[in-house]
Amino acid sequence: MNYVARDNVDGKFVESLTRDKHVVIYGSSKQGKTTLRRHCLEESDFIVVSCLNTMGLSDLNGAILKKAGYRIEQTQTKTVGGAWKYGAEFAGEGKVPFVAKGSGKSTLNRETNCSDAVVTKRLEIDLNDVNDIIAALQEVGFAKFIILEDFHYLSADTQRSFAFSLKAFHENSPFCFIVVGVWREQNRLIYYNGDLTNRIVSIDVDVWEQAHLREVIRVGEQLLNVRFDPDTVEVLLRHCGDSVALVQEACYRMCERAGVFETRDEARDVGTGADAEALVREIVNDQAGRYSAFITNFSEGFQQTDLEMYKWVTYAVLASSIEDLETGLRRQQVASIIKGKHPQGAKLNEGNVTQALQNTASLQVQKSIRPIIFDYDQTTRVLTTVDRSFLIWLAHQDRAELLAELGIE
Repeated sequence: MNYVARDNVDGKFVESLTRDKHVVIYGSSKQGKTTLRRHCLEESDFIVVSCLNTMGLSDLNGAILKKAGYRIEQTQTKTVGGAWKYGAEFAGEGKVPFVAKGSGKSTLNRETNCSDAVVTKRLEIDLNDVNDIIAALQEVGFAKFIILEDFHYLSADTQRSFAFSLKAFHENSPFCFIVVGVWREQNRLIYYNGDLTNRIVSIDVDVWEQAHLREVIRVGEQLLNVRFDPDTVEVLLRHCGDSVALVQEACYRMCERAGVFETRDEARDVGTGADAEALVREIVNDQAGRYSAFITNFSEGFQQTDLEMYKWVTYAVLASSIEDLETGLRRQQVASIIKGKHPQGAKLNEGNVTQALQNTASLQVQKSIRPIIFDYDQTTRVLTTVDRSFLIWLAHQDRAELLAELGIE
């Protein structure tokens, strides 16, 4: 209810919807990606597919068709490449003219001279073939935006494969996708497929200016008929790491402690004398167990290896300043930090460092770390932290103690 529209975000998003281009909404966790599209689109304008780490390209395409109204069943036919073909059957109920086209049953409604019909269309398709997916959607007159939530959970191979499908969707159909992912680089999909240049619009939701955060608080004050202490608000905005989720939660807890649970009949002052910095730490520390487990699980990597590269990537993060982590660690910077402490020293092959960085997101998905905390941009070669709360938590930890838990002194 206290949603705040930002011209450089909401305005750009709404404008992009009229340009017949795919849209990528990206940014850190809990910065308003899902809320943006919910605020700007009606429920009837789109279908939503939640991406899972177990999905291959055929699974993703199958999920899209199911959301569009198809029932998918495996047939006894195989493609040239040896994959099974699937039967896609669409069934929609509604009022249609009495002379119905297509297979199905219809009964005459004598009052309206229309039939209550179930019209069924059945196709045999290859779920790996984008042309078949386009044909199936066109066959039933599909005309909504297709939103892919949590696109970052897909494997890199599936993301790359779908990036090539997006070009075909753009050129051979009217269908537009809205891809939502947790990462910090603007051109993730263009990196996977350069042909998407000028075919997608990227929306960065991470930019929360102080004025926007103040407006979130101000609208909340009006809705609840309360006044947040100005000094407390100033301290909160200095220590929230520009995270709108932290601001919302801090205000909620201040209201809770002031006994405000609904709109007040009379105005009420809230947060007077509160320690906003301590409140932010309290909120972040609610996830302390998750962050500690993340450091342990991530450092273990996919399996035990002699080089233990993910342990040393973790070391590079823990050995870096919060300021450097906020701007991102360049690949060369990570390699330099690791070589300064790794048993192999300068002899360490930088290719091993690069490979580990490229698989940071995949490792977190496999370890069920949700939302992810690190992400590596292969275009700019920068390791970024996409969970702002993690940085606030890390700023108040004993780094030496964390490193000791990894067996590094």
